[in-house]
Formats: sequence, structure tokens, C-alpha cells
Amino acid sequence: MTAAPAHLPTPDPVTKAGYVLEFDEEFTGERLDTTRWIPYYLPQWSSRDAAAARHRVSGGHLDLRIEADQPPWAPDLDGPMRVSSLQTGLFAGPVGSDIGQHGVHSAARVRADWENQRLYTPHYGVIEMRARAIADPHGMVALWMIGYEEVPEHSGEICVAEIFGRDVTPGSAAIGMGIHPFDDPALRDDFTRVEAEIDARRFHTYTVEWTPERVSFFIDGHRQRSLDQSPNYPMQLMLNIYEFPTDRPEPATAYPKHFIVDYVRGYRPAHLPAHRLRGTAAAAGVGAVAGHR
Repeated sequence: MTAAPAHLPTPDPVTKAGYVLEFDEEFTGERLDTTRWIPYYLPQWSSRDAAAARHRVSGGHLDLRIEADQPPWAPDLDGPMRVSSLQTGLFAGPVGSDIGQHGVHSAARVRADWENQRLYTPHYGVIEMRARAIADPHGMVALWMIGYEEVPEHSGEICVAEIFGRDVTPGSAAIGMGIHPFDDPALRDDFTRVEAEIDARRFHTYTVEWTPERVSFFIDGHRQRSLDQSPNYPMQLMLNIYEFPTDRPEPATAYPKHFIVDYVRGYRPAHLPAHRLRGTAAAAGVGAVAGHR
């Protein structure tokens, strides 16, 4: 891959007063820190091989990639779509059930036993990413958050940044941001694509400030929008690159496709206890899964 020129974004003026840095992932070393990240994409609905992320950590960056020999994530649910994704939590019910996070397909069923984990599941705070998107017309990169979903209604999504390659030019990009409620009756769908005068192929900072009253979205420290609603439960991070199907095969030279991430950080409100829960979460009680879709 030919690296894009280094780019120094505007310093992020989002106030950190009243916040404590608790998740500081700068991708140092040569291996992914699996005490912070689960290197699979919603694996309860797929298989270990198909859901596994293709990735490298080197030079202080994460390289999430789509490779030529990568299998589709879940062909019976999403056709030939391919994904490499990291997530900071995993919750799924027993094999054969429809209990699990982000089960947006009615046909989705848990296909293998998975250990439920809560590695980083904040409840309010500031989440930010410095990353470089792609201009591939068949690709998309994103950072979003979903409810851990032990309780079925705790299923909302905060999309920090969603960037389709078809919407990237040297002088502008459409950055998706907002809230999707899914099964949360307390939320309403409010999502839009903001036209930003940036070259998203270079490093930029994408930030969300999540409080009990509102969720605000920033690019390079500049507020883009603020929504007067807010999920009121723990959420996990989802960091990913997608490749969507095309009518004609792409040449081998098109691969691998790269999503380069410089850092991901999470700040908690100083008056709240730490969010980080390393290792296995306590097994959900009967009441937590009863009535799950």
C-alpha cells in the first residue's frame, strides 16, 4: 500500500475537563491487545473462521484489512459481504437461540458457544478515533457503539463515524453519524451524512461526547451535530472495514484493502466509577435474557 501523506488535523478542542482517560489504545507493539479487543465481527451469528478479522499491528497503527481470500462474513444473512472488525464486548445466548447482540436479521441464530465478555463497555463519556478512511467504491469503514444487550431493549447504536468509499474525494467526504434505536423504544432514529471539507484518506479525528442528556458529534474537534437523546446503558465499541458485493470481480491488485487507525480513546466522566471490565462477564441471569428477540 502506498501511504497517504502525513496530515496534522486541527487539535481537538472537545473539553476533557471532568473526564478521565480510561481506554487509551495507541496500537503499540506488534500484536493486537486481546484484553481490549475481540478480533471477530458479531461471531455468534457466523463462524470463527468467517468472522475473524484480518489485521496487523505495526508502527503504532492498526491495519484492518479485507484480503482477496477472505470468506464472506455470513453468506446466508448478508450475501458475499466481507468484514474485518474488532469489538470490545460479546454477548450471546445458547446455540440455536436468537439471543445476542445486533441480531438484526430475523433468521440469525447462535451457531457456536462463545464466552461472554465485557472488555470495555462504557456508560457515558467521550469516545474518539484518529483514522484514515479509504476511497474504494465498494468499501466502508466505521466506528460505532452498540448496547451490550443483556437486556433486549438495550440495543441502540451510536454511530461515531461511518465513511463509504464512494463518498470520499480529495476535497470532501460524507461522514455518517447519529443514532439508530433498533429495539430500544426510548430512542428515535436520527442519522445523517455530514458533508465535510476534508480528505478522509488522510488522518482525521472523529469524536462523540455521550452524556445523559445528549450525544454530540465532532470532526477534528469541530461540532457537527448534537442530538437531544441518549442511550442509558453500557455500550461496546465496534471498529470495522466492510467490502460490499459487486457485479464484477476485482483484480488481485485491489487487495488488500486497508483501514488504518492511529488510536482509539475512551474517557469516562470523573464522577463515575471505571468502566473497564477485563475478562469474562458474569453470566446473565434468567431475567436478563427473558423475552429477548
